Amino acid sequence: MTRVMQFNSPFLLGFDGLERLLDRVAKASDGYPPYNVEQLASGKGEALRITLAVAGFSRDELSVTVEDNQLVVRGRQLDDEDRTYLHRGIAARQFQRSFVLADGIEVRAARLEKGLLMIDLEKPETVRMVRKIDITGENKGEEPASSSEARTARGAV
Repeated sequence: MTRVMQFNSPFLLGFDGLERLLDRVAKASDGYPPYNVEQLASGKGEALRITLAVAGFSRDELSVTVEDNQLVVRGRQLDDEDRTYLHRGIAARQFQRSFVLADGIEVRAARLEKGLLMIDLEKPETVRMVRKIDITGENKGEEPASSSEARTARGAV
């Protein structure tokens, strides 16, 4: 089977992981449980909160894990076999909801209040770094000068 590449431009080198990420996101389209994603005020960096409506679940029936830059929330309710229902409109069901996290995003806390599971995320400010790459000469045996040697040779200090 031939796979069609979304990022087949020669200018997009090394984006195979992004293509796999888009495939994962497309497969996770179940609508249960409903959720909100909100941006929070933060002194530095970026702060987010994911709120899932998990009414009827206790803390012991929920799990929050981070697996390969993916936040996974699982819920599993067990049927109470001691009860006899005449009508069952609230089903005991299990779920798994996944959120793909960008590099650097950290899960800070998770708490359950009034049937809402709130997960706080934070992405600290990134430091922009510029790195100079030395270019070697065409002469055989010539070794690249280090950045400090190159600056000294040009007269810049």
